[in-house]
Amino acid sequence: MAKRDYYEVLGVSKGASAEEIKKAYRKMAIKYHPDKNPGDKEAEDKFKEAAEAYDVLSNPDKKARYDQFGHAGMNGSAGGGFGGGFSMEDIFSQFGDIFGGHFGGFGGFGGFGSQTRGGRRVSRGSDIRIRVKLDLKEIAHGAEKKVKINKQVACKACSGKGAKSEADIATCPTCKGTGQVTRMTQTFLGTMQTASVCPTCNGDGKTITNPCSACSGSGLVKDAEEITFKIPAGVAQGMQLTIQGKGNAAKRGGVNGDLLVVIEEETHPELQRDGNDLIYSLFVSVPDAILGADAEIPSVDGKLKIKIEPGTQSGKILRLRGKGLPDVNGYGSGDLLVYIQVWTPKKLDKQEKELLEKLKSSQNFKPNPDKEERNFFDRMRKIFS
Repeated sequence: MAKRDYYEVLGVSKGASAEEIKKAYRKMAIKYHPDKNPGDKEAEDKFKEAAEAYDVLSNPDKKARYDQFGHAGMNGSAGGGFGGGFSMEDIFSQFGDIFGGHFGGFGGFGGFGSQTRGGRRVSRGSDIRIRVKLDLKEIAHGAEKKVKINKQVACKACSGKGAKSEADIATCPTCKGTGQVTRMTQTFLGTMQTASVCPTCNGDGKTITNPCSACSGSGLVKDAEEITFKIPAGVAQGMQLTIQGKGNAAKRGGVNGDLLVVIEEETHPELQRDGNDLIYSLFVSVPDAILGADAEIPSVDGKLKIKIEPGTQSGKILRLRGKGLPDVNGYGSGDLLVYIQVWTPKKLDKQEKELLEKLKSSQNFKPNPDKEERNFFDRMRKIFS
């Protein structure tokens, strides 16, 4: 099922400010919060959909990519985003703070409130950025890529907990499991209360009394993972796709980072890309330009045959519609533009020179461009002057 436009999901315009986007998300999240709609699968889906939209539109870099490329610019595989890869716990841990430690008076966070209430910090793994090279055919049709990445993964010995057993995990005695410590300070304005990350547990709310020997208590180990993802057709050099949750794992069960895939476009030996159009320079001999001929040209899917009409002038452009590259957002395909260049020989033998001397005086060989040809060369002169 096609994803809805993120602006439509939150009910805001493209020109909405960051604060308007935040308010719109808060309104949607309160309306469809699972505590308010217990057992309602549709409400839960809308809750996740709103979180996915806010994740993109609240991030300037992601928002810029979405505005330019749409959903195709957000991830390299179908079903990405919160709805396809993040749990409800991930949503609360990342966006719970925008509700100021409470949720509009509702009780609980569907089992995840302990990670967001009271400012409890949930760790997030770092992102991994890789570069993937694509040839023109892969760009034209999309591609499925498989990469092997060395990264931080959850320790199998302790299931990412960092402790030898559940009994070796205790509530932090300093913050009592909140992940925060509060301090009361006397100022000329009166008593001020400040909160900061607990120095004992670094915001985890728990301490480990007997660390796992395999990961030394971090819950993480280095390992290689093979990841398969799809790249949509029509991507361009420098475009970045986000594979959510495939970056480095976080300490002790936090939120995984993302895999950021940067597109590198391999240079084609004959075709040049201009947006969604492809350009090819076809050199034609003088006799073929005069008499007409059949020619073979390259395309992303192999050779194409075209006809050179008699009397074709150098600089003429033949447009093969739809033979370019597809638009990354699905808005049709570009064209293949064939630039005709009549090749003038630099060396002639005696017989060739004599033949041309005879033709030189012929009225048909004297330049006599029609109005359309004059307008074309006038336009070209203005462009390059």
